[in-house]
Amino acid sequence: MIQASARSRCVTVTTTEEKPAVDVDDDVDLEFVEMIKKTGGPNIQNCYQCGTCSGSCPAGAFTNYLVRGIIRKALLGLKEEVISSPDLWFCTTCYACTDRCPQDVKPTDVIKAIRNVAVAEGYMLGPHQKVAAKVVEAAHAVPLDKESWQNLRVKVGLEPVPPNASGNPWAIDEIRKITKKSGFEKLIGYEEFMKAQKEKAKKKAEEKKSQKKE
Repeated sequence: MIQASARSRCVTVTTTEEKPAVDVDDDVDLEFVEMIKKTGGPNIQNCYQCGTCSGSCPAGAFTNYLVRGIIRKALLGLKEEVISSPDLWFCTTCYACTDRCPQDVKPTDVIKAIRNVAVAEGYMLGPHQKVAAKVVEAAHAVPLDKESWQNLRVKVGLEPVPPNASGNPWAIDEIRKITKKSGFEKLIGYEEFMKAQKEKAKKKAEEKKSQKKE
């Protein structure tokens, strides 16, 4: 810990907690890097760990997300540790790291490629699964399925429903056919997710009903 002097305007600086060393002899997948390259991150091996990506990342300033750390572990073949980490989903795809990378690693594309591998292996955060399910259900990641949102559009002089799939039932049917035939529904666990949502809604309704009786 570095303590500021009485005359200094600097604040106390405390070092971050030291993380345990990673044993690369355990659970190493030598094919992981090639998998990432084929899935959308062909330049991952250009990385020489300069840290520009992590220093440029707005998400990293508020979370434990460390682009450089994920790429380093991926290069070491620590597939399971990388694809199972919730940190993988903190990236907002702003491309700040890609714009500044001196080695043209394209870190954002690497992260997206690893996410693709993670989903294929059954790892996906709830909020992302919810958005994916919305695409299947309404052919739009952020559908205007609340009357208050439609009223707000009217208030600012817009049509209640935007000119996209939200207002075209035939388009929703077409998207549903595509998501089913392409295997997207199965990939995101759509049926299991919807079943869990119904159970959750049912439980909430029962709790609300029980509270009213009390």
